[in-house]
Amino acid sequence: MLRITQLKLPVEHTKEQLEKKLLKTAHIKGSELKTYTIRKRSLDARKKPELYYVYTVDFSAANEERILRNRKGKIQRAEEKPYRAPRHGAELLSGRVAVIGSGPAGMFCAYLLAKEGYHPLVIERGAPVNERREDVQKFWETGRLNTVSNVQFGEGGAGTFSDGKLNTLVKDPAGRNRFVLETFVRFGAPQDILWEQKPHIGTDILINVVEAMRNEIIRLGGEFRFYSQVTDIQPAENCMIINNTETIKADAAVFAVGHSARDTFQMLYDKGVSMESKSFAVGVRVEHPQQLIDESAYGTAQRGSLPAAAYKLTEKLENGRGVYTFCMCPGGYVVNASSEEGYLAVNGMSYHDRAGENANSAVIVTVTKDDYDSDHPLAGVKFQRMLEKRAWEEGEGSIPVQRFADFCAGKKSSSFGSIMPNMKGACTFGNVRNIFPEELAASLESGIRGMDRKIRGFAGEDVLLSGVESRTSSPVRILRGKDFTASVSWIYPCGEGAGYAGGITSAAMDGLKAAEAVIKKFAAV
Repeated sequence: MLRITQLKLPVEHTKEQLEKKLLKTAHIKGSELKTYTIRKRSLDARKKPELYYVYTVDFSAANEERILRNRKGKIQRAEEKPYRAPRHGAELLSGRVAVIGSGPAGMFCAYLLAKEGYHPLVIERGAPVNERREDVQKFWETGRLNTVSNVQFGEGGAGTFSDGKLNTLVKDPAGRNRFVLETFVRFGAPQDILWEQKPHIGTDILINVVEAMRNEIIRLGGEFRFYSQVTDIQPAENCMIINNTETIKADAAVFAVGHSARDTFQMLYDKGVSMESKSFAVGVRVEHPQQLIDESAYGTAQRGSLPAAAYKLTEKLENGRGVYTFCMCPGGYVVNASSEEGYLAVNGMSYHDRAGENANSAVIVTVTKDDYDSDHPLAGVKFQRMLEKRAWEEGEGSIPVQRFADFCAGKKSSSFGSIMPNMKGACTFGNVRNIFPEELAASLESGIRGMDRKIRGFAGEDVLLSGVESRTSSPVRILRGKDFTASVSWIYPCGEGAGYAGGITSAAMDGLKAAEAVIKKFAAV
C-alpha cells in the first residue's frame, strides 16, 4: 500500500476527477490501480474565494516498487499501525469489571472490555439515550429539569448533546484515534469522519450510534444498569454502594463519570481518593449569523456545496490572560445544559446537517486557583457553581441573553437587533456581565474585540452573548499512577471528568487506555 499527498482539486469535482488526478500524479494507468482509500481531506482557502480540497490517498497498484523509485519524495509507503488490545493478565477476577459512566470514556472502555471477553457491568446514573432525549426535550420545552437525565447525565454523556466534533490533538502512535473513528462508523456514523480534517457527527446521529454500541456490548456479554448512581464506596472492601442501598463488589472499577459529576467528586474526596484542582475555563456563548462566518472563511456568503464554516480564535491579553473560542458549532444552537436545580449552564449543539441560521461558540477565559483563592481540590467546583447560580438568577431560570454592545455597557438588553437567538430552552434578556467577576468580564470583552480583527463583525453591536459557559472541562483531576489506578487501588479514573481528556475523541481514547490497564492485570472472565 502506498500513500500520496497533496492531491489538489477544485471544491466542485467528481470522483472520476479525483481518480484521474491520482493516476496522473502516480504516473500509472487505470489498469494498474487496484484499490484506493481517502485518508484525509482538508480545505485550502488561502486564495479565497478560489477554494480547493487537498487529499491524502492510500492506494495499491501493480509494480509499487517501480512507482516508489520514479516518484521518490511524493509517494511513500503507507505504514499505519493497527490498534491492538494488550496481552491479557493472569490475576483472576472475583466478579465483573465495573464501568461507572457511559459517556465516550466509559462506552469505549466497556466496548473494548466486552470485545476481549471481560463482560463489563456499566453503571449509569441517568437514562438510556432515547429516554434521555425525551427528558432533555421536555426540559427545553417546559423548564422542568430531570436531575439524573439531562444534557450532562445519561447514556452517551455530555457530548451526545453537542456538535459531536471528533478532532483531537492527542498524539496517537498506538492507533487508538483511528480505532475510535472506525468504531463510530461501524455503529452508524458517516464514513467521511474517517478522512475529513474536522470530522463531526451531530446529535441526531450520535444518539443512534450510542444505542447501537450499547446493544453490541450487551451481545458480547456486558450489562447496563441505568438510573444507578454510585453514591458511596467502601475502599477497604472493594465495594460500591448503588443508590444508597445496593452493594456491588469490584476488583476493578473504571470511574468515567464526566465533568459534571460534582457529587461523585465530593464522595470520592470524602473517602480519601487523592485529587487536585486543575485549571479550566469559563465564559459565554456567542452567536453570529452563519452567513457572516461563511463569508469570512470562504470569501463568499454563497457557500454552495461547502459545509457551514467553522473558526478557531485566540487572543493574548495585556493582563496576561488568554481568551479563546471553544466547541464552535456551525449552524447550531445554544442549549440550556443545566444539571442542578437553581443553577444554569449553557452549551452549544449542532445536528449533522448544521443547517441552523446562526453559528455559535464558547468564548472563554482560563481560570486558576488564583481566581478562587483556594488550594482545595474542589474549589473549582465551588467557583463553577457560583457562576451558574448567578446565571440562573440573572435569567430567573431561563438563559440570560445580551447584545454585545450592552454587555460592554453593563446594562440589560431591551430588544434584539439584527440577530435573533437560535436556542434550545427558554431565554430572556439579562445582564450577562453580572455573572462574572469584573476582571473576567473585561477579559471576555477585550478578547471578543480582538477577535474582530480576524473576523470582521465578530464584535458587532448585535452579536448575542449568553451564559454561563462553565462546563468546558473538569475542574478536578483524580490522581492516578502509571498503572491507571487511583490512591484507592481498585479504582481506575479516566476520561474528561477525571481530568485526563477534553472532548469526545480524547475521552474515548482515554477510556481505551483504562480498559488496557485492566486487561494487562486481569484474566478475562
